[in-house]
Amino acid sequence: MGNTAVTVIGLGEMGRALADALITSGHPTTVWNRSASKADDLVARGASRATTVEAAVLASPLTVVCLLDYDVTDAILRPAADALRGRTLVNLTNGTPEQAREAESWAVGHGAAYLDGGIMAIPSTVATSQAFVLYSGQKAHFDAHKETLQALGAAKYVGADAGIAALYDLALLSAMNVMFDGFFHAVAMATSHTEGNAAGFTELLVPWLTNMTQVMPAFAADVDSDAEPVLAQGLDVLLAGVRNMAQASRDAGVCADYFERSAVAMEQQLAEGTTVFTAPEAVRRLRAWA
Repeated sequence: MGNTAVTVIGLGEMGRALADALITSGHPTTVWNRSASKADDLVARGASRATTVEAAVLASPLTVVCLLDYDVTDAILRPAADALRGRTLVNLTNGTPEQAREAESWAVGHGAAYLDGGIMAIPSTVATSQAFVLYSGQKAHFDAHKETLQALGAAKYVGADAGIAALYDLALLSAMNVMFDGFFHAVAMATSHTEGNAAGFTELLVPWLTNMTQVMPAFAADVDSDAEPVLAQGLDVLLAGVRNMAQASRDAGVCADYFERSAVAMEQQLAEGTTVFTAPEAVRRLRAWA
């Protein structure tokens, strides 16, 4: 049996990378984009250009969608809804868990199998060992197309609830965003000194952060366990450090809002009788403060 034919709808940078990976893997690939010229390079590499969304969907048993957001996805797919019947729709558009569930309900209502996904890669790393893609929805649909989806990056099934891939996707992105905010804050502090420079400081920062990530599995084990947390630290010690970070930031002319908020939160915890920091308590408070 030959490689499964796949349609890709949406040819922004990520969509083009997905289509390119499928072509490279030998899958007959049909592409569609509102600006048809974005398909030129892919057509030159062997892709077929569909002139309508309906024709694009009908060309393959599997359609991969990667667009700006779910509103755009809905506007583009709705006129071609009947063409989806008996086919599988894989939506890799970034969105919220509830949007994913609503999209699944809509697709299933039109006779299509549906998977929602989150691409954990940038366009240049699609189909490399660095890339993985999260999928959620009915496992039978994932199993039926896993081999094809592996062409985009390691295919990781995360659950039957169509919204869980979006949840994990956005949670992973939130960790990245906070990490980069921390990086820029640290660089702003370090370069406030006349002898500081970003490159030299980053040579220290990368191995420090890399080393610190090694504790995350232990934190996760504490969160998942009903037993007494293994990892704990005195909250007074942490508060003293946070206060110092806030003051050093202010002295460097750098915004200290994050550390000031953290100090207030820790002071409140101490006032309530909490004396140690643990991962389960940190997670619980983040939910309580939402």
